[in-house]
Amino acid sequence: MPGRSTQKYTGGIGHQQGNRPVELLGLGPAEARSHLERFLEGIGAPAYRATQIVEWIYEHAARGFAEMTNVPESLRQQLAEAYSLTALDTAYEAVSSDGTVKHLWALSDGEQVESVLIPARDRLTLCISSQAGCALGCRFCATGYFGFRRQLRGSEIVAQYRDASRVARSRFERPISNIVFMGMGEPMANLGAVNAALDVLHRGFGVGARRITVSTVGLVPGIQELARRPEPFALAVSLHAPTQVLRTELVPVARRYPLPDLMRAVREFASRKGRRVTFEYTLIDGINDDPQLADTLADLLHDLLCYVNLIPFNPIPSVDWKPSPEERVRRFAARLDRHGIAAGVRTPRGRDIDAACGQLRLARADSD
Repeated sequence: MPGRSTQKYTGGIGHQQGNRPVELLGLGPAEARSHLERFLEGIGAPAYRATQIVEWIYEHAARGFAEMTNVPESLRQQLAEAYSLTALDTAYEAVSSDGTVKHLWALSDGEQVESVLIPARDRLTLCISSQAGCALGCRFCATGYFGFRRQLRGSEIVAQYRDASRVARSRFERPISNIVFMGMGEPMANLGAVNAALDVLHRGFGVGARRITVSTVGLVPGIQELARRPEPFALAVSLHAPTQVLRTELVPVARRYPLPDLMRAVREFASRKGRRVTFEYTLIDGINDDPQLADTLADLLHDLLCYVNLIPFNPIPSVDWKPSPEERVRRFAARLDRHGIAAGVRTPRGRDIDAACGQLRLARADSD
């Protein structure tokens, strides 16, 4: 599983991971600095250059060494031979009438992943991807309809933030305030790379742990590992059904991680962290929106500090499902409220640009 490098520096400018330059964005900031200091010592360059390079990476969101104008050109060339900053190419950018900005990023091997900038009055949220495609096949999600392609490396996850942060400052004139791992892929199925990315985003780029949310469709070992981390990262669980039978129909991985096991892991997380857990519940007309299911959901969550995000289903080509009518959504939310479960209806954002997870990638694939 991709994660941070453990390869040791051996001197010279040819220090690489296999045939690939070391990706600094995939290393924690302390490890990146250590790499650079050893590299600089090996070529006889002053040690203070490491501080300059690190500042360019984390404070100025440099996409390449050529941008580091206070570093000698000869050193920049040597750095480019030994290291990579994992610049992404913009395959497509779409801007919604509501201000949402979605990017389709092209990776070095031609794979494509999505990220979404979602502006609100008090925050600017970035939704990022952790895999190219997804193998879990959730029936309501567009990403699963073109299958799993490969894991993203930690550097490729971080690069989505780095490149989107430049867009955020130029378009919105403010920094990204929150990050959610709710884009393409299942973060807990790529835990090595996601853990590495969390380190870089938090310790390198200075994003507060409480402002980073990791979402999962219910992979219990990943929830347990996130709970063991010392930082207060937030957890979101894509639940979508309050019973094992219905959840298995919507989320096939529930066969491997049944609802009782999932809820035990969530309670362990909540107990360790003392933080509210978010549950995502996509409302599909006639499938999982019966008000009695709201009662069952309330029973399932009654002893948890939690919040339920009710999400109107985003239609997918070739899937004959529709979002629940507004009145049915309100009734579902009201039933939860009656039981004392905090809930809200997520306002759909960017529907005119296929902003939901996987939709733009699927739409562009169909148009090619």
